Amino acid sequence: MSYNDKHNEANGEDNKDGENYNRSWNCGVEGDTSDQGVLSLRRRQQRNFLATLLLSQGVTMLLGGDETGRTQHGNNNAYCQDNEISWLDWEDQDEALLEFTRRMIALRREHPVLRRRRWFQGVPIRGSVDIGWCRPDGAEMSDEDWDSGIGSVGVFLNGEAITDRDRRGRRVTDDSLLLLFNGHHEPIEWTLPKQWGEWWDLIVDTAAPEREGNVSEQHLPMAARSVVVLLRREESS
Repeated sequence: MSYNDKHNEANGEDNKDGENYNRSWNCGVEGDTSDQGVLSLRRRQQRNFLATLLLSQGVTMLLGGDETGRTQHGNNNAYCQDNEISWLDWEDQDEALLEFTRRMIALRREHPVLRRRRWFQGVPIRGSVDIGWCRPDGAEMSDEDWDSGIGSVGVFLNGEAITDRDRRGRRVTDDSLLLLFNGHHEPIEWTLPKQWGEWWDLIVDTAAPEREGNVSEQHLPMAARSVVVLLRREESS
């Protein structure tokens, strides 16, 4: 979140070692900065990446230190460094980021729909789909939408359509979740897909980590570059 380019000068190879394509973005300033706008965006991007990882199916692999904001100061090939570049800094940890990571891990543990053991079918099961994809206008994604390079997408995970069994052979069921991802640099307004639920509770918002509660309107404002998790309620309250 802090560097566009590698900074491997300390490795003694004239910065020629390590991968040149970092797949990273510094949010406007290379390296350390006191710009609060840049720092705020970096913190949000950290939450976005952690949320995306912990909401994904399959085995979660988290690099130690990412949960506390660890940095190697742009060095992407620090195997030869036994110093502050590669060490974990136990004295200076991002406690807010750590708490957010704990929340996401707890959410994953509480909801088996986020850690299914079998592939999605993408077709109606017991009268409804196990997974669905939607655009910000609430319409389901088409092949053309996927080909257009759309920057925002919603994912519906149906807790009633899990095909897994528990240790006693009972069918696993869970709440149903709607995951919204806005990759745009501007805020958007989501039209919540009524085909998958009438009432929702907001339980995660990476743009406002403390925000949660009932969603009473069909349209949900969503901040730029953010992730939102909604839990379906069976009735209005």
